[in-house]
Amino acid sequence: MQAVIDNLKVNYKVSGSGRDVVLLHGWGGQLGSMAPIHRDMERYFRVYSLDLPGFGKSDPPPEAWGSVDYKELVGKFLDAMGITEPILIGHSFGGKISILLAAERKIRKLILIDSAGIRSQRSLRYYVKVYSYKLVKRILGLPVVNKYFAATVERFKNRMGSADYRNASGVMRQILVKAVNEDVRDVLPRITAPTLLVWGDNDTATSLADGRLMESLIPDAGLVVLKNTGHFSYLEKLDAFLIILKEFLKEDAKDGQNIQNIKDANPIQKEERDVGSNRA
Repeated sequence: MQAVIDNLKVNYKVSGSGRDVVLLHGWGGQLGSMAPIHRDMERYFRVYSLDLPGFGKSDPPPEAWGSVDYKELVGKFLDAMGITEPILIGHSFGGKISILLAAERKIRKLILIDSAGIRSQRSLRYYVKVYSYKLVKRILGLPVVNKYFAATVERFKNRMGSADYRNASGVMRQILVKAVNEDVRDVLPRITAPTLLVWGDNDTATSLADGRLMESLIPDAGLVVLKNTGHFSYLEKLDAFLIILKEFLKEDAKDGQNIQNIKDANPIQKEERDVGSNRA
């Protein structure tokens, strides 16, 4: 489906019924990146997945946007859909956008997965490498992901080798420069929604230290670490991730008694603070 927001076509998928859940993918992804979460959550919620501008089938931004511009666009999308108090789930760059939204809007719950938002000392060249074809190929090669992305790998191969892609990606390169130099830690204390952070202990794109810092700055937050996973922890340990997510959202589902609730999962390493516990 498509919505027109500020003269940009925004591609999205919506399914299910119940409270509104909005999924925001990371840099270089598209709405299909969140498909395993979408497919599971649609049983309990009304779930929206977006192609952020410049990704998937959505129009690119008209100029080099910053994260605040993306936040404004997503906010207008929420308004257009009549979504007033969503549950936000954001991965990486989508997590940064979710942080900015949650800092100024009424959000029911916030889930940040390997979220961006803390400026690193790494160079832009490092991030270009991180989001290069080799990494995407490795991640998309995971069995659970390959099920959803058979055609995506081929499209990415073709685009990486084409002059048209290199030319069209100019504005996105400028946006990437902005994105990796932005730091949103100052707004974290303004988030009032109960917040779940899920992180891979081997994440080299957004380090676990970033997750711990976010946990310390968001007033009502808890951090769960997925052992032996990287920047795509939710895909690498999908079953464990969904257990954690359902536990966090069980009171919000349209039928809370039927949402899966498994508390003992060996792959999970939980931090010392409980998810959703109040802290100053």
